[in-house]
Amino acid sequence: MAGDDTAERGDYPYWSDVPTRWNDNDIYGHVNNTVHYAAMDTVINRWMIQEGILDLGGGDTIGLCVESGCRYLASMEYPDVMAVGLRIAKLGTSSVVWEAAIVRASDGTTVAQGRFVHVFVDRESRRPAPLTDTARAAFSALLRGAGEGAS
Repeated sequence: MAGDDTAERGDYPYWSDVPTRWNDNDIYGHVNNTVHYAAMDTVINRWMIQEGILDLGGGDTIGLCVESGCRYLASMEYPDVMAVGLRIAKLGTSSVVWEAAIVRASDGTTVAQGRFVHVFVDRESRRPAPLTDTARAAFSALLRGAGEGAS
């Protein structure tokens, strides 16, 4: 993740909005931390489905989350909308390190910065499976810094 606490839209190649729900607020009056994880996971999987990387019903490989983390920087409350930005920090043979930013859509405040590590495995054996060329190309488009320096 970036060294500061501000997520710039241009630093994350893919963005998707996730509205909060009435029941996302906890007893303290703000969106509970588990909702941030669910939003990031939802946007990651939405992107993979859109790109044809993840076939929920019949794909040969699946992505398993083996590590995750989140830094909370500001609170949110219903009816705030979470704008979730994605980028890839590292692309391995069978793994992807995701970085996500959650920004309050109404005012651009960075609310959280998250990290997920997915290992892609064979659906049946659960053993690591190399990324396909198609998946690698799609992930490469989200690599941190991939578009920097381009005119």
